Amino acid sequence: MLVQFIKLRNKYYKLRFSLFPASSCHQEFSSDGTKHGTLTSPHYPSPYPPNTHCHYEFFGRGKERVRLIFQDFYLYKSPDGSTDCTNVDSLQAFVNVDGRLEKVATYCGIDLPKPIMSNGPKLMLEFRGTQSSRYSRGFKISYSFVENFGINTGRQLKEFPCAFVYNSSEARNGTFASPNSPGPYPRDTECTYFFHGGETEKVHLHFTNFDVEGVSPCEAVSASDYVEFSNYMTEDNRFGRYCGQWKEFHVESERNFFKVTFRSNDRLDGTGFKAMYQFLEATDEYRAPAVHDKASKSLCIFERFLMLIILAIPQLHHQLYH
Repeated sequence: MLVQFIKLRNKYYKLRFSLFPASSCHQEFSSDGTKHGTLTSPHYPSPYPPNTHCHYEFFGRGKERVRLIFQDFYLYKSPDGSTDCTNVDSLQAFVNVDGRLEKVATYCGIDLPKPIMSNGPKLMLEFRGTQSSRYSRGFKISYSFVENFGINTGRQLKEFPCAFVYNSSEARNGTFASPNSPGPYPRDTECTYFFHGGETEKVHLHFTNFDVEGVSPCEAVSASDYVEFSNYMTEDNRFGRYCGQWKEFHVESERNFFKVTFRSNDRLDGTGFKAMYQFLEATDEYRAPAVHDKASKSLCIFERFLMLIILAIPQLHHQLYH
């Protein structure tokens, strides 16, 4: 597989360079050397030179995935303010799909991209900077070879390709998300989330964000990615598959075990999902946790300050006129 990928890469390079001759740079990153590091555009943080053409290749091992987190991103932006990345300075990401290189993302302009993750142990970036200016400092990216799919909650089960367990004996409530959140989920990936409650408990899930590529009923015929639920280790006909875009929704188990399965194919992507879980007694009703954002906190502080002023006015008036 590695030899096939290298041959495919060399063929791709030969075609690209014949069409677009330019000054070039090339870097390779292998997990054999280090599991994480940083890469930058030429001359960063100074402006990259015009007619720059760079390739950055990542080679992991086994179940490792390549994850990129953007620290800085500032490419030459067209004066007309266009957001189209065609024929402008850009950074493109490619993965290997069935023996072919397939583009999964294109970035341009100055907006900081969300994290990106490969569908396997290999990933390639191509940077084309035809323009330059004193403000075009390029990019800085942190890379890592990971096996946890960017999922930092629960306890990972190593015997599965991608599985995480949540026990009420360890945490009564918490959060979980799709792989690589808050970035788009990787292609051709299946992850399972197991929830184990006490004997008299049930599991309540509150999905606050949901964007999974597909159309209802989320079947293979429509090439849909999906999320499905089950009260058992096997499939459960009580719950249909979920895909598409949902503002928010709730799902609740009928027993003390619940399984959530996320599955993506090798085609399109979405930003995935974010959800909260809570273990409840079987007879209890779910209550959404209070949300204290910065605006509400500021308003609360202002109201308290205003109340202190109102209470102090009579005392101040008494001191001044008596």
